[in-house]
Amino acid sequence: MKFTASQIAALVSGTVEGNPSAEVYKLAKIEDGTSGSISFLANPKYTSFIYNTNASVTLVHKDFVAEKPFKTTLIRVADPYESFSKLLSHYNEIKKKPAGIAPSAIISERATVHKSAYVGAQSIVEADTKISEGVSIHTHVYIGENVVIGKNTSIHTGARILEGSIVGDNCVIHSNAVVGADGFGWAPNDNGSYDKVPQTGNVILGDHVDVGANTTIDRATLGSTKIGNGVKLDNLIQIGHNVEIGAHTVIAAQTGIAGSTKIGSYCQIGGQVGISGHLTIGNRVGIQAKSGILKNIKDDAKIMGYPAFDYTSFNKSYVHFRNLHQHISDLQSLKKKLNHE
Repeated sequence: MKFTASQIAALVSGTVEGNPSAEVYKLAKIEDGTSGSISFLANPKYTSFIYNTNASVTLVHKDFVAEKPFKTTLIRVADPYESFSKLLSHYNEIKKKPAGIAPSAIISERATVHKSAYVGAQSIVEADTKISEGVSIHTHVYIGENVVIGKNTSIHTGARILEGSIVGDNCVIHSNAVVGADGFGWAPNDNGSYDKVPQTGNVILGDHVDVGANTTIDRATLGSTKIGNGVKLDNLIQIGHNVEIGAHTVIAAQTGIAGSTKIGSYCQIGGQVGISGHLTIGNRVGIQAKSGILKNIKDDAKIMGYPAFDYTSFNKSYVHFRNLHQHISDLQSLKKKLNHE
């Protein structure tokens, strides 16, 4: 499908400088732009590419001033990156979505699958599960019993949505993610071994939740593990049983959250963060990568380190840590001087 520069400008509330009839039908990075593509310039480091790019149309900031001639048609917008992201979303929406049920899919007679849903090859939908309008279930997906999948949710190849899980509307579950895995519950007995504690609860995902590839969300021991609306989870994240994550929190890859911890809304958690169990983390908390959280955190805190503490204090302390060898040398010299007096 082709679009003109003027049509795109209307979509992103921009103004055209150049040929309003310039047509595009694909997306490209500015350095790789070719005829028929649209690109964007958001980072000043890439400004030099705009003078040589072969992209037919380029999104730029409304205040961009060219220092040399260029060939591309410009669309001036308030925020090029945000506008390009909007175009990406629009592109995904208008792409032809797969439809129907593949012949090799296995769907229980007791499952309910909306007529507009897509179920890919060799995917399985078990009994008493509800698949809603506009859902896309790609190949090799397993959907357990008593699962509910909300409207327009996409579940990618190899994902597992296990018994009793509830997934909201407009979610994306990426490849090989597992929602509703058995929680890590063990009780020590008198002989030093461990007895399994049954995990009888479920997982509830809100609307507009993204779950990255190979991320695992454990079902609750009792009740529910809850992921709020708009939460974005990167790849390779472990979320333990009975964890609760508030709305619009973002968590980067390789973070692990132990059981029964509650995380507030609008938090930003970096990669490889470890969070101990049974803690409460407030709203709008920022946690830097590789931090270890061993105590409750109040609203609006910005923390770093292991054990993690205030981000500004950590940076000030780290200056002294880097110079610790010099501090020790100075202290030893001072001790020698005092001993000789």
